Amino acid sequence: MPGRPHPILLLGAGRMGGALVRGWLGAGAFAAEDIYVRDPVPSPESLKAGHINPPDAVLANVQTVVLSVKPQVWKVVAAEIAPLLSVDAVIVSIAAGVSLSALEEAFAPRKVARVMPTTAVAIGKGVASIFSTDSVARAAAHALFDPVAVSVDLTHEGLMDAATAVSGSAPAYLYAFIEALEQAGAEAGLEPGDAQKLARQTIISAAALMGESGEAPAELRRQVTSPGGTTEAALKVLMGEGGFPDLLQAAVNAAVVRAGELG
Repeated sequence: MPGRPHPILLLGAGRMGGALVRGWLGAGAFAAEDIYVRDPVPSPESLKAGHINPPDAVLANVQTVVLSVKPQVWKVVAAEIAPLLSVDAVIVSIAAGVSLSALEEAFAPRKVARVMPTTAVAIGKGVASIFSTDSVARAAAHALFDPVAVSVDLTHEGLMDAATAVSGSAPAYLYAFIEALEQAGAEAGLEPGDAQKLARQTIISAAALMGESGEAPAELRRQVTSPGGTTEAALKVLMGEGGFPDLLQAAVNAAVVRAGELG
């Protein structure tokens, strides 16, 4: 099974499900015919899968199930689908906060892995945190996500909530930062359209440089910070009391707590 994770069933095909379909097809990882989608209102990207809401009978042929429904409804979905699956099917859950033990109980006796991906899997540049106590399930998760993401194996499940807070939720942190930077630029006198272009492209190019250089963010920050200059003045605000270190620690902590509550 680890070498052949398809056919794949996506249970829930919202934004993340659609991102996976787009990423898999774009990377040539799986053919559209290998992908089944089950969702009452599938996202536009997920409609590129070969099978949309197939009949129950065909689900017995599925090799890997990606549980991508909202955490609040996963138990209902699991109870509906589990009886239709082969006992050899592997369950790969991307539902935030839902524990491995709960998944194993709901889908018993099937093997289970948990993954926290980012939506950049859509363009083959995602990040995926993987945890499983079973080597077969872990291999299935890697087979699904390695073609579209940089994957990290977590050493214990307790780290999954932290990975969710640092990686799964972090794109939203970055978008919020850019949104605030655009607004600050406009309030400093720039035309809103110009502030938008400057803020967005600067972040895009800075991230690309970090990825290409491989240097630590702290070193890159030092390289663009002249002593006594404008960047240093801004960083004294951003890195000072109540700035990024405090804000992000509080944000990550809040996300970790919420992930636990959802479980």
